[in-house]
Amino acid sequence: MSDGQETKAPWLPPRWFIRLAWSVHRGLHRVTGGRVGLWRPREHRWGTLRLTTTGRRTGQQRSVIIAYFEDGPNLVGVAMNGWGEGAPAWWLNLQARPDASVELTEGRRLVRGRAATADERARLWPRWREADKNFEAHAARRRSETAVVVLEPRSDGGSGVAGATP
Repeated sequence: MSDGQETKAPWLPPRWFIRLAWSVHRGLHRVTGGRVGLWRPREHRWGTLRLTTTGRRTGQQRSVIIAYFEDGPNLVGVAMNGWGEGAPAWWLNLQARPDASVELTEGRRLVRGRAATADERARLWPRWREADKNFEAHAARRRSETAVVVLEPRSDGGSGVAGATP
């Protein structure tokens, strides 16, 4: 601030609580057969999707629910790891094996994940700030840059992810 006062970082719940909330969210989605837990993005609000990747070490299917918004035909997320240090496992898996599937409120879609280019990142990052007033402050907690992840539609028939349908 220009008046010499230090700005206080916005509050984040403890890491154990964030992880518990993720588990509850996934559990609600599973127990309700997918009827609860996913929603479409709206203007200045992100939505949620269920991303299924292939484990980079195990080769097993791994699913996680992440925030996203739409950018034309692409889905855009951030690899924030609950604002903790390091990249989330789903992003490491996607970097090693980019073919994945997503479950949206309207059904499944095959995707290929990649990091946003510099130009894309410059264009997409502000959309996250619009959706969360504390987004920039939370991102600043991390020592490394938070990846903006682009999930592009695939049309190859789905050989990359077991159980995924176009």
